Amino acid sequence: MSKHLKADLLLLLTTLIAAAGWIFSKETLAGLQPQLFIALRFTGAGLLLALFCIQPLRQLNFRQLTSAIKVGCFFGLAMIFWILGLKFAQHVGVGAFLASLGIVIVPLLNRLTGGEKPPALVYLSLPLVLSGLALLSLDQDFYLGLGEISFLLAAFFLALMFIYNSRAAASISALPLTAIQLLVTGLITGLVSLATEEWSFNQPTAIWGWFLASLLLATSLRFLLQTWAQSMAPPSHTAIIMTLEPIWTALLASLWFAESMSLYQLLGCSLIFSAVLVNRWPALKVWLREMG
Repeated sequence: MSKHLKADLLLLLTTLIAAAGWIFSKETLAGLQPQLFIALRFTGAGLLLALFCIQPLRQLNFRQLTSAIKVGCFFGLAMIFWILGLKFAQHVGVGAFLASLGIVIVPLLNRLTGGEKPPALVYLSLPLVLSGLALLSLDQDFYLGLGEISFLLAAFFLALMFIYNSRAAASISALPLTAIQLLVTGLITGLVSLATEEWSFNQPTAIWGWFLASLLLATSLRFLLQTWAQSMAPPSHTAIIMTLEPIWTALLASLWFAESMSLYQLLGCSLIFSAVLVNRWPALKVWLREMG
């Protein structure tokens, strides 16, 4: 099995776990403050992974450590806005597609931060994005509120996280890199929670069950698999498989929360997904060739 194919299979599993994570998180938010939930979730997951890589963590040099911390900072900012989006957005499925726009801007931001020049298809995908957002805005149940804006901001910081995570994964093993970025994310969101939220730990047992599922499956396992996969393939390749996350999320939301999309929402989300595929077409052709 080639490294790229192995990375693809790992990322496919990652997208399924990530989609389930949206459900776990939404259920947990019924009893926990958003930033406190993220802080506990990522700190707990980071400490759990750190226990298994104490020696590799000690062996990191200053450059590797600062690189991993940078990834964690972008991740922390992304999670601040992502959890606000999940808390306040009206539709989990639509929110997943808005968050997926981070994939579209990865090539542009990668170029601005010193990476490879984006192909022309990247610019062709932008009208599809705008058309998709326009169709969403025509739906009477959709409006660009706090939740939706938060998802768009999360997409921006997730794109930066994706870029720098791929670069850091080239020189740092997946386990210590994941542990550091999760701990930094937990620290950032914990500070935000401390400043803005009231802490309470009297939640029902069911809430803590959803929290543990978020911590162990949707955080520890998911990001370990994602970082491992990104270490075996370039960002332009791995980003293809990650586009499946909003599809799985919308399907799970329709089953779990009985959500349904209007015609405008379906068309808008379809255009956004089309933009992602156009954006990633060169890598998609390579991927299809390898799968064949």
